[in-house]
Amino acid sequence: MTTPNMLSPFTADLVPAVATPCFVVAEDRVLHNLAVTANACGGVERLMPHVKTHRAAWLVRLLLAQGVSSFKASTLAEVAMALAAGATRVTWAFPTVNPQNIGRFVELAKAYPDAELTGLVDSPHGLNVWTGLLNGAPRSVKLRIDLDPGMGRTGIPMDESALALAGAVARLGRLAGWHLYDGHIRGAVEERQARVHKLTETLDALQSTLRGNGIDVDVVGGNSYTFDLWPRSAMSYVSPGTWVYSNAQHLRELAHHDWIAAGFVLTTVVSTRNGTSTLDAGSKAISPDKPQAQRFHGVGEIVMMNEEHTVIRNNTLNVGDRLLLVPEHTCTTAYLYSNALVRALDGRWEYRDQLGNERSVVPLPR
Repeated sequence: MTTPNMLSPFTADLVPAVATPCFVVAEDRVLHNLAVTANACGGVERLMPHVKTHRAAWLVRLLLAQGVSSFKASTLAEVAMALAAGATRVTWAFPTVNPQNIGRFVELAKAYPDAELTGLVDSPHGLNVWTGLLNGAPRSVKLRIDLDPGMGRTGIPMDESALALAGAVARLGRLAGWHLYDGHIRGAVEERQARVHKLTETLDALQSTLRGNGIDVDVVGGNSYTFDLWPRSAMSYVSPGTWVYSNAQHLRELAHHDWIAAGFVLTTVVSTRNGTSTLDAGSKAISPDKPQAQRFHGVGEIVMMNEEHTVIRNNTLNVGDRLLLVPEHTCTTAYLYSNALVRALDGRWEYRDQLGNERSVVPLPR
């Protein structure tokens, strides 16, 4: 069970008077989460954090200063953001076949010649598209084979077809290794351990075959529920993401990691009636991908939620009160805000920019 202190580092009364709803971050808590995450996986050098959780250049710089050297991203905007913040090893963890997207990725590699940029492929068709666009691209652009460990979203089956694709990429001189996202693995720790062990055996067999052919590459993958279970011998880099801010779900289900909430939504009570209170943080403000009843924690039961309002069951709040809500999912919450109100390490409060919902990286031709 989590404690109130794990959920909230301060009361809403200590947050400056600002417009609401507002995304609030405690920088010292981010560093705490980094320390316990690095300890759980065997060292900060093994982490390849996923920037989709925060989409914030200041956090990339903070993690670089703490010894993190590699990052993973979902979108081209995130890749560009990480590079601009100083990252020199970025994996674009999205096996696209869109030539325009791949072309932009190659442009980023040319703009940052000292960086190592890695994309994903999971099919011969995808490799054909990449091959046509890699002519003249910097040698620093590499590719990983995206494996499907049973999630059924992207990735090539972990069999001979994966080996054939890896061999084809190796012949191009572009093979960085394997990528394996096992986000479907949840449940009790014993169940997760068993499933990771089985996947490790399959992955080891693939690696053994490659090494027999003179190809020695590494593996990156894992998720918040498995990153600490993968042996280093099988997976060189692990890439959990949500740990940066944590969230209500992980505080419940992964309490053994000692993560603490570091990202919140500040909201104001705008109306009260009949044992309920209405907040100014609605479905456009917090965890939009989660079922309504589970979108945040820390206050009363959610009775109703609209775009700009949420009604909670609570008869102790007054109009004008402010609350810090703990999102059920911080990745999709941070995405809704173009800046965050950050309590810095020295105790000062300041706004810091983040990508928010920005996805475009180049203007469309007119």
